[in-house]
Amino acid sequence: MTRYGLLLLTACTLAASPGYASDAAEEPDGDEQLAEITVEAARVANDTPAGTYPSPATALRFDPLTELQSRGIAEGQADVTVRGGLFENTGFRLGAATVFDPQTGHYVAELPVDPAWLGAPRIVHGIDNALGGFNSNIATVSYALAPWARGGELAAGLGSDGLNYQSLRAALGLGDTADARHVAAVSLARSEGDGTVANGDHRFARVNLGYQRQGAASQSDVVLGYQDKFYGWPGAYTGFANLAETDDTQTLFAFVNHRQDVAAGYWQFSAYYRELEDDYDFDRTTVETGVPGAFEHKTRAAAAAVEGAIERGRVNWRFAAQATADDLVRSTDLTEGFFNSRSYVTISLVPEIALYETGGRNVSLRIGATADVSSRDDDELLPQIGIRAARLTGGVEEAISLEFASTSQVPGYTVLNSRPAGLFGGNPNLGRERADQLALTLSRESGSARASIALFHREDRDLVDWTFAAGAPFARQANPVDLDVSGVELLGSLSLDRLRVAAGYTWLDKDSDYGDAAVDASYYALNFARHRATLALIYAPAATVEIRLDNEYRVQEDNPLRASGDEAYFGSLALRWTPEAIGGVALALTVDNLADTDFEPFPGTPAARRQYALSAAWRW
Repeated sequence: MTRYGLLLLTACTLAASPGYASDAAEEPDGDEQLAEITVEAARVANDTPAGTYPSPATALRFDPLTELQSRGIAEGQADVTVRGGLFENTGFRLGAATVFDPQTGHYVAELPVDPAWLGAPRIVHGIDNALGGFNSNIATVSYALAPWARGGELAAGLGSDGLNYQSLRAALGLGDTADARHVAAVSLARSEGDGTVANGDHRFARVNLGYQRQGAASQSDVVLGYQDKFYGWPGAYTGFANLAETDDTQTLFAFVNHRQDVAAGYWQFSAYYRELEDDYDFDRTTVETGVPGAFEHKTRAAAAAVEGAIERGRVNWRFAAQATADDLVRSTDLTEGFFNSRSYVTISLVPEIALYETGGRNVSLRIGATADVSSRDDDELLPQIGIRAARLTGGVEEAISLEFASTSQVPGYTVLNSRPAGLFGGNPNLGRERADQLALTLSRESGSARASIALFHREDRDLVDWTFAAGAPFARQANPVDLDVSGVELLGSLSLDRLRVAAGYTWLDKDSDYGDAAVDASYYALNFARHRATLALIYAPAATVEIRLDNEYRVQEDNPLRASGDEAYFGSLALRWTPEAIGGVALALTVDNLADTDFEPFPGTPAARRQYALSAAWRW
């Protein structure tokens, strides 16, 4: 903190000085005031996959801000990492609450909600993640409940490898009152397919019921969700392709949310209950149940959260808090730890102070803290500090920010309660992880274009990784690692009449220290793309035709367990047609993994190969 703090204090002093804030640039008109400009251009082109129906993970596959590492199709199992973090360092937030899986971060993306009910995912990191995240050191994927339009959609698809899926979505008005609209909604989806490799089959089903009250300055939501997912993938978690692994999960989810806009800001309250049952088999040819080695688990978690921002004078008071309780209800294999239940509280207060504001220019300081408290772990009080200077000239906003964010989290039950040796070796003595990140960001925004560059350096301490040692080739061991992570993140987007483009590039470098542990390879911490570039294109050559293309090129860090090469290209193409002669009908051809790339997202785990799907939808 010392060297970061000195750098930030120096930047605050320089940025707050009148000479810096009022440079020789042309003054804006007297009535032009600095206002936040938000460009809501999509960062990806395809929000529908070729392998099943869409899930919240689908839109993250080619997002330049996230790296989605999947075992098979992304909707089957998805590990989401940001800025060189691990899958357990990324949280998923709905409304004000981060939806948490106490067993393992492999299931945090199991959010059984129709993505059409949600807004576009926002990726928050740094101070915003420290403020609004929970048990997610690096980043949070944040969703708001979108306003539901009355009407519906019936869709079906057929594809390669025996794929077929169907979905139904409908929203019905319950009558309008003087101050609100009331909507009831239902969403049903099912999918099955054989997969692009042997023993890569899936059977998915999702059910959602919802109610929404839409007021002039408020929105209230109730969402009930249930999801039943079976999928197979050889070497999914072990990295041994000769093992026909399966994962069978059932997720129950109940969620309520209320957002209220007030004259000086807003506040939002959320609460949820989540229950997940999991039956993992490392070899589907054998059948075990109720005994060690069956890998059967049931967990539940409940949380209540509040967040908001209230402006008073020159200070915008930003606050957030979440209280969570979990329970490892039963398990055949997570039996070696010290506890099976835990409660957590996270409280953040980060006021933003307007230091200078005149003539379309402003400088603001964010300074505050986050308190992380747990009934089973050491507590932390973590500092947050940042400075931002911006100017608005002719409808174009240019900004520079420098911030230091400190976060912490604790490991889940798979790490803490697994037996110390075996297929997945745990460690009950592993404690709180901490990340300190310094980031410098420059951005430029207009009504149709946005560009930004971020330079960041992060120190991860006691990060939990799963590692491999040549002396025990059939075991994965949970070990703490200290990482120094440096990176550059470039983003750009442009929206024209018929064409929308979004591009991104990330460079990462890591320096690791595993202490005295015997580590020959890492499955997660050192499994990252040193170079990753994305390009999304949406082109409409006619009013009824749309071409959507996502592209990703990566150069992966070398890993001795990876059988494929370290360079890879992935592409996803969709051709969509809405014939004028048939109102409400939309047809699409979707192809995933255009180049049929065999790159292994996880070392030793086979890649999902090329898939095709034809789909039709009727909207009313």
